[in-house]
Parts: sequence; C-alpha cells; structure tokens
Amino acid sequence: MAELPLQVRDHDQTEMSAAVGVLARGMRDNPGHIAAFGPDPDRRRSALAAMFSALLGAVPTLERICAEQEGDIVGFAAIAPPGTCRVSLVQKMKIASSIAKVMPGALPRVLSWQGIWARHDPDEPHSHFGPIAVDAGRQGHGIGSRLMTEYTDRLDAAGHLAYLETDKPENVTFYQRFGFEITGEAAVLGNPNWFMSRKPATR
Repeated sequence: MAELPLQVRDHDQTEMSAAVGVLARGMRDNPGHIAAFGPDPDRRRSALAAMFSALLGAVPTLERICAEQEGDIVGFAAIAPPGTCRVSLVQKMKIASSIAKVMPGALPRVLSWQGIWARHDPDEPHSHFGPIAVDAGRQGHGIGSRLMTEYTDRLDAAGHLAYLETDKPENVTFYQRFGFEITGEAAVLGNPNWFMSRKPATR
C-alpha cells in the first residue's frame, strides 16, 4: 500500500491544539516523561498537553514546522532561533503554573529536569531544536526524517549551529544521521540524557 502524500510546511498559530496533541501523544512514553509524570499514560498525556500548550503560548519567538497528511498534522517541531532559547522568569512561571494545575506533585521533578538541561545549554549562539514528535501510530514511516531534513536544510542555509537534548537512546542514532554529534551526557530523573550539536554544512 502506497504511503499517503506528506507535506512539510511552516505551522500556523491557529493550529496550536493540533500541534499540542501530536506532542502529548507522540512523547507520552518518553523515559523522562514517565519519570516526571508517573506511570499512568492518560495522566502523562494530560500533563504534557498542559506543558506544551503553555510553552508554545508563552514563547512567541519559537519557529514551528509541521508535517501534514490528508489534512491532519502528524508531526511537529519547535525551534528556538539563536539567542532566544532561554525563557524569561515570567515565561517559566506561566509554564510551571500550567503544570501545577494538572499535576502539582510533578512540578519539582520538572524543574529539576529543566535545570539540568539548562546547565548544558551551549554558551555560543545556536538554534535550539525541540520539542519534536510524530503522532502515536504514525511513527516509523519517515515523518520524523522529513521534519529533520527540513530543519537541517534551514540550518545550512542560515549557517547556524544547532543543539538538542534527548532521553531516548534510539534517537541518538537518528539524530546522528543528520549530522548531530554527542557533546555531553547526564542522568536526569534517573534516566540517561544526551546533549547533541550540529555544525552547519559547508557549501
């Protein structure tokens, strides 16, 4: 059976709920999210939806790309342009408040996780990639690769250094295919995390 046509394009702010749904469903079972939000998959999805909705709403500088198939958004990625990835105190408070309303007990774990990530953030200007997700049930069909190809093409055109974090070992190999290299590792909420960067391709 032939794959349905897939379009990768800029994401519109009016499609926020669709993007949040993709992120919450697609990242529900990540090791770090299980550690932060607990074993109940429905509660994890609700907490992630609150967190990502607050993030996308509180940080207007994020660039967004999505993958669309038959009118449905099936993949989504957010990108913080150079100099914009460190959110302000007000933005942090908005995100924390949204998490606390859904799952107050998770907030200390989320703050610990985000604090470790922040300490590994490169000092030099960089494009900060993520969150990225492909919807549950659509993974393994090349959608993530299409999003990554779009992102790395933009990186190379702009000449930007890129940086990302991941808590899934299989993602390390995936990102390496697109030129990312491991620059650090740390345990976050008991799980290994990898920090990766990519230099722009020379032309």
